[in-house]
Amino acid sequence: MTDPTSRSVLTLSIAAVERDTGLSKDTLRVWERRYGFPNPERDGSGERAYPLEQVERLRLVKRLLDVGHRPGRVVALEVDDLQRLVDASGAEVLPATPLAPGSAESVDECLALIRQHDLIGLRRQLGRDMARLGLPAFVLERAVPLTRAIGDAWLRGQMQVFEEHACTEVLQSVLRGALAALPPAEPLATPRVLLATLPGEPHALALLLAEALLATEGAVCVPLGPQTPVWDLVLAADAYRVDIVLLACSGTTGTTPMVDALAELRDKLPVGVALWVGGNAPALHRRPVDGVLPFQALQDLLPALADWRARQP
Repeated sequence: MTDPTSRSVLTLSIAAVERDTGLSKDTLRVWERRYGFPNPERDGSGERAYPLEQVERLRLVKRLLDVGHRPGRVVALEVDDLQRLVDASGAEVLPATPLAPGSAESVDECLALIRQHDLIGLRRQLGRDMARLGLPAFVLERAVPLTRAIGDAWLRGQMQVFEEHACTEVLQSVLRGALAALPPAEPLATPRVLLATLPGEPHALALLLAEALLATEGAVCVPLGPQTPVWDLVLAADAYRVDIVLLACSGTTGTTPMVDALAELRDKLPVGVALWVGGNAPALHRRPVDGVLPFQALQDLLPALADWRARQP
């Protein structure tokens, strides 16, 4: 059996903390100087060594930053205060939304399978939903509510990172199977849509959900995946002759870098190429960028697509 006292002596290197929390090494060092937290120990080589309780506190801080809180407000808070703020923020940024009949029950079943670590059962459940609903309804009535519920559970500390990752992999495999079964888009179909995320934004599930909706409407999708540099987006937009560049942003890159990157990309893209950005990053709506169309909800994507087509010659 594991010695219960061993947990208190375990430490992580600064590189491991960066991977675990998503907080950069530079950020950790700045907070250490500015706020006095984290307060790492030193290992035998004099390198920073972070106790697990500090890492867990950093995870709470990161959750709050992801939903729009400022470092100066939350970094110095104790764990209990952080947890209360996380609980309040979960209700604030993830409001309950009406679900289609049967959606709530199916989401609850999927959450139960995730907590039981039954990935085979989860894949089977999602496959049945896909076959019954079809791809567009599956995205909006199953995948979106499920990812929202998973995000809510993670935000409140009720789900482990590995459980979230495992569920995401299963969901992505079901979506890719459905996409592969669609008829190929017509060679001259429009719009041609480039899908990607900016550097520092590793989450790609939103791109796959958007691709599924666009592909069922006959759009030609060019997925580049996550963390594509701005200049590569510009080159790809030209090479693939796209009409729209669609980015997903969760806000993990920070407000200023994200806004700056969007402004730079808009400036470098041809005027005739639309730039759309979706996600729950507060900066998308608090600090809009000229020439960038933001989406807060995935269901807004299809009306925007219809509007784009209506405005074409």
